[in-house]
Amino acid sequence: MSNPNPEHREDPEDDDIFNADDAAEEIEEDPDADHPMEDDDDLEEEIQLQNDSSAHFDSHTDSIFTIAQHPTNPNIIITGGGDDVAYIFDASIPNGPVLPSSYESNPQPQGERKSLQPLQKLDGHTDSVNAVAFTLPKGEYAVTAGLDGKLRAWKSDNSLTKWTFTAEASEVQEINWLASNPSQSQPNVVALGASDGSVWVYQINAADTSSPLTIIQAFYLHTESCTAGAWTPDGAHLATVSEDGSLYVWDVFNTGTAVISHTAADQRFEVEGGLYSVATSSSLVAVGGAGGHIKVVGLPSPAAPDQSGKSRGKASKQSASSSASSSGQILASLQAQSDGVETLSFSSPPLTLLAAGSVDGSIALFDTAHRFAVRRHIKEAHEEYAVVKVDFVRNPQRGGWILTSAGMDGVLRRWDVRGGTTAAGQGFINEWRGHRGEGEGGGVLGFVQGGGGNRVVTAGDDGVALVFKTDIAA
Repeated sequence: MSNPNPEHREDPEDDDIFNADDAAEEIEEDPDADHPMEDDDDLEEEIQLQNDSSAHFDSHTDSIFTIAQHPTNPNIIITGGGDDVAYIFDASIPNGPVLPSSYESNPQPQGERKSLQPLQKLDGHTDSVNAVAFTLPKGEYAVTAGLDGKLRAWKSDNSLTKWTFTAEASEVQEINWLASNPSQSQPNVVALGASDGSVWVYQINAADTSSPLTIIQAFYLHTESCTAGAWTPDGAHLATVSEDGSLYVWDVFNTGTAVISHTAADQRFEVEGGLYSVATSSSLVAVGGAGGHIKVVGLPSPAAPDQSGKSRGKASKQSASSSASSSGQILASLQAQSDGVETLSFSSPPLTLLAAGSVDGSIALFDTAHRFAVRRHIKEAHEEYAVVKVDFVRNPQRGGWILTSAGMDGVLRRWDVRGGTTAAGQGFINEWRGHRGEGEGGGVLGFVQGGGGNRVVTAGDDGVALVFKTDIAA
């Protein structure tokens, strides 16, 4: 290496000559001095990993971006990942082998736990599979969507163990999300949002050989990427949001138009940085965006019909009239968190809560029945790591008061949202670990918890899906 001070360079001829006295000098070792590090080959790093899972699935070779659960058999799971494929597998937790009577006198070391095996590999994509779904209400089809713009559908056999490719559509460059319509009267309908802002609704019918994937509607009002979408619980309307800060609620099956429209041109609705999450209840739609902003808008709610299809009478008409009066109105503008709202979830009745998970690592709970007051702000729900998903347990008999959350720290947590819990604990119930996180190339990118909430299956940025037993006490 050259001397940065050329004026003080020695004669080049003297560079390689040692002074005789220096060569003979012996340097005594200082017992208090630091010792040089050993070669890397001699170092053994012990990493302590906590894994609370009961089973795992590791067929993916890249991050698992998306996960969905079969509506009639919650053991059947579909995942999609950065390796351009999706897998369907059975998440039933296998029973351990029966130990022989000689085990106590001759114990054998426990072997490595084997991965759950895929029921089927769903290929055909040329880029990441970042959205998957089973159609509703019966889960007849598995649907995958990717950053290659392809929508692909497979039909199941009666056992749900074999899936036959049905059809493919490719109308856009990139697909951001998929959502299955829950309506009994509109089976096997899925909606998707694209990077160009468009929204597409398809009906899948393998029996229609001329058009197994039929376009029901296509909408083009968003001017930037359509980031999220959600059907209303009755399946009558579809709410979508965009990076351009707009919300549209579409009447898909009747008028084929937007019955509610809000854009950033209205300063009351403007969210600088765009909208990225949406959730619906029977009467409300909530959207979340940059800077911790949440807007809540009233939804149209048709009168509930009786078995004859007619209105149930005066009370139903009054209820429908009251709902119609708030339809489209901005009912609340909320900001309890400091960074983007990535995920939203409404509780099931009789609870009246809206949960919001933020990039700032916090969870906020708002009371929709009392002017959207902040009931709790769990500021360090996932420390400083982004909260990726919050979801209430859908179990009215027990556990409807439980909120499940997961984040980029790689941890799954559950919270008691009832008001009687102590403020110090913020309602914390339990946590489960197993994914890498905390900046180690891990984190939880999604989860499902159908079937009563006693089991949660996660999608890991580390390429592994974990199955956790999360039994809910009666």
